[in-house]
Amino acid sequence: MKEQNGDSGHDCASVCDAPSQVGADFDFGGFPPASYEVWKAAAVAALKGASFEKSMFTQTYEGIQLEPLYTAEHTENLTFPKTYPGSDATLRGSSASGYLSRPWETTQPCNALSPSEANRQLLDELEKGLTTVGLRLDERTLYGSSASTKNADGLSLSLLEDLEVLFEGVDLERYGLHVYAGPSAVSLLGYLAAFAQKRGSRLHGCVGADPIGAWLEKGKLFCDRDELFDEMAHTIYWTENHMPNMRTALLRGDVYHNGGASAVQEVGYVMAAAIETTRALRVRHLDVGVFARHLRFEFSLGSNFFMEIAKIRAARLIWSQIAEAFGGDRDSKKAEIFGRTSFFTKTVYDPYVNLLRNTTEAFSGVLGGVDGLTVGCFDEAIRPSDEFSRRVSRNLQNMLKEEFFLLQPLDPAGGSWYLETLTDTLARKSWELIQKIEGEGGLLQALREGTVQAMVEGTLAQRFKKLASRSDRAVGTNMYPNTGERSLISEAETKSMLSQLSQLSQRREEREKCRGKGNKIDKEAAKLALDGLVSQSEKNLQGGELIERVAAAAKAGVAIEEVRALLDEGNDPDNDPDGVISPITPHRWTEQYEIMRGRTEDFKARTGGNVRIFLANMGPIPQHKARADFVTSFMEVANFEVLKNDGFPTVEACAAAVIESGADVAVICSTDATYPELVPPLARRLKERRPSMKVLLAGAPAEEFKTAYIEAGVDDFVSVRSNCLTTLSDLQKTKEML
Repeated sequence: MKEQNGDSGHDCASVCDAPSQVGADFDFGGFPPASYEVWKAAAVAALKGASFEKSMFTQTYEGIQLEPLYTAEHTENLTFPKTYPGSDATLRGSSASGYLSRPWETTQPCNALSPSEANRQLLDELEKGLTTVGLRLDERTLYGSSASTKNADGLSLSLLEDLEVLFEGVDLERYGLHVYAGPSAVSLLGYLAAFAQKRGSRLHGCVGADPIGAWLEKGKLFCDRDELFDEMAHTIYWTENHMPNMRTALLRGDVYHNGGASAVQEVGYVMAAAIETTRALRVRHLDVGVFARHLRFEFSLGSNFFMEIAKIRAARLIWSQIAEAFGGDRDSKKAEIFGRTSFFTKTVYDPYVNLLRNTTEAFSGVLGGVDGLTVGCFDEAIRPSDEFSRRVSRNLQNMLKEEFFLLQPLDPAGGSWYLETLTDTLARKSWELIQKIEGEGGLLQALREGTVQAMVEGTLAQRFKKLASRSDRAVGTNMYPNTGERSLISEAETKSMLSQLSQLSQRREEREKCRGKGNKIDKEAAKLALDGLVSQSEKNLQGGELIERVAAAAKAGVAIEEVRALLDEGNDPDNDPDGVISPITPHRWTEQYEIMRGRTEDFKARTGGNVRIFLANMGPIPQHKARADFVTSFMEVANFEVLKNDGFPTVEACAAAVIESGADVAVICSTDATYPELVPPLARRLKERRPSMKVLLAGAPAEEFKTAYIEAGVDDFVSVRSNCLTTLSDLQKTKEML
């Protein structure tokens, strides 16, 4: 073979001439295999006396102890790593060719308020990489006229003509749908059926209901669960015959995840909901095989990279066991799972860090094998997304596909000793949780008793506690804050949002007037359709007649909220003792810090003042710098003003500078070795001259000196052991910010 040169100009002749000899003469004799015991001995020596168990093992919120090193021995008793992707062990994906034959669906919820604006947004984004139409609907569309309309938090749909405007120019036979329809999909599905009939197209994707999840979100619903399961059965019967590629059940993990749940809790509770729903549909003569064809799961993707990969894989494994237990066949055991980057982990401050969080969360979802992915906008915790933030989120997925080549590998997590072990452990713990719930009467009973809510709240409290002490770190919020950042919300954006809300309200009022005058409604056709909806016996018919009646009402000009009101007629959850439960409230993990920092910024805007921190640095720079830097970062978490200096040679000079500065707080910074000599006289001088001043000491003092420091006037100690949130909030109280 002739000598060849690649594009880089490097000579590759030797490789091309003898590919079979690569590595053939390499001697591995100098690298004898090391046992776990040998590695542990080396690790213990490197720790220099620190506890191996405390230093090298990590406890997670899932109750899983992560080991420092995983070997082949951890997976030798596991069977699923030895199977192929697409085989019966659906943990490794439901397709033998992975993303090569069917790339994951790229979706992003359209959050425009009006159909016309949403149409413009959809057309633009489908052209630029989205493969699935996502919609975020407002509460009035999801829950009917009883829902509040004060806050517009999504797309408002009311009439069939709204769908016609929304999907003008959108090829819905090419692009699927991914829409959460609330506790029932009957109304929206009926209107989509009318739209599809008028257009002559076949829709596919998911317009999914989550009755149990919606109940847990709200605490009560417009009707009881039996009615909602009846309606879910109707949607499945109808789609089986008219839209076989449409899924109408969407069981979501974000209800639990955004409440602070662990991965075990999220998987366990969602799968417990799947069990309850499967049972309810069996009573309505729908077996698990039919249900599985119309079921989609959606899980949030958090910041624990490997845990999130394992979560998606474990969810597949558990659903396959559930489907098998209900008599499902091979296809029934395949779960369709969509992922969504976490809202819980997104921060208000230093929001561009959210771009990095989204990247790792999306990456973990792809490695876990999601069938579809939503990447939230980096500013979603702050404002409605703009064109820039939506473009960045969309292109993140495009890059994962096109530039990072993640369509190529099949189950890239497969074979990893760590990930296979973690998947198995997570699945087992989730299964144990499901068994516990089943043993105590099922998920519905657990929700009525509040045990699920209490478990999730307990995990949330643990997360808040670790964040408060900075055991967990949120970059840009409780660690490495950016004190110079400016708000993303401009005055122009605020005016634009107010204008959109005003237009939406005006549009609703105009529709009410039009319907009252009979200008846009076929009264005879509407009466015929609505009479069928009023009859409860009609709702219990099998075959999907209910969807056809809703479609007829849509064509006659009836509004979605009117249809929902008729379906809910006679139901009053307040009179049902089992109909009202404690909801799980959505949170974000950094919200307590953001509230605290917001108090400082409000105080500054209102008074021009701030908590002023003087660094009482003693000695030359090398002596105090480490602790001065630590205190600076600590205090800037609350956006306090930190007065810096290069250090003072004497106690008298430092005390004079502190008093002259007029600071609210002095923090003494030096070394443990110099503290016994420096701290007592300096603290006494400061307290004598300014009794109201807070005097803090940087570092955790040795026990034998602590009492002396306190007696001299030290009010508190700032160290890695401090509760950052409590310490800074107490300083705000002193300044009367609270």
